[in-house]
Amino acid sequence: MRDILSNANMSAFLTNMAAGDLNIVTGLLWLVLATVVSMIGGAIGGMILAGKDIGYSFSAMLGALFAPAGAIPAILLGLVILTLWTNF
Repeated sequence: MRDILSNANMSAFLTNMAAGDLNIVTGLLWLVLATVVSMIGGAIGGMILAGKDIGYSFSAMLGALFAPAGAIPAILLGLVILTLWTNF
């Protein structure tokens, strides 16, 4: 772990993430993290809404699959807007 954190490229990447600099690598990482969080939220929401009717595991799977369908375009739009605001 010490070798990973002392690497110059990883140190620069973590500095960019902490500072909020948006480039292609940090934008992709934020997209992946937000997609994972939306999948977890969709699974929980699916279990709450339809768990008793169709089963908890099936409703969690459907919720996790359908949640990113609405979240990914919103995430991309938000990243584009943030990039435009920081550049102008």
